[in-house]
Amino acid sequence: MDNRERIIRLWFDMWLAKKDLGIFNVFSDNAVYIESWGPEYHGSKKIKLWFEEWNTRGTVLQWDIKQFFHKGNQTIVEWYFKNKMDAGNVEAFDGMSLIEWTPDGKIALLKEFGCNENRYDPYKDGNIPHFRDENAKWF
Repeated sequence: MDNRERIIRLWFDMWLAKKDLGIFNVFSDNAVYIESWGPEYHGSKKIKLWFEEWNTRGTVLQWDIKQFFHKGNQTIVEWYFKNKMDAGNVEAFDGMSLIEWTPDGKIALLKEFGCNENRYDPYKDGNIPHFRDENAKWF
């Protein structure tokens, strides 16, 4: 297995296990992590803080890798994600991460992109679109 894929799988496994299995070995000291919905973390220490704090109030139920794409110092990983927060709300969506690597094989940048899993065709009934009456979820 490609070392980059092993590192990404380790990161996902940490979330599923709710345990730091080597965050400082995965991310460079000055790594940047951008979540799909807006939060941004600078540095491996801040990424570790976020990981540990988040896991006090939620649980990742599923984080399945669908496929990888590699080009130069970049990797894209397509995935499916599902969590449950302690307050009871469940979130699930399809996503992708764009990852840039340092020369020594650590993550320098990870930027997530998400896609609502509850998709529909607004033109199903004709040429006038009918959109759901709900707030847009920006993943």
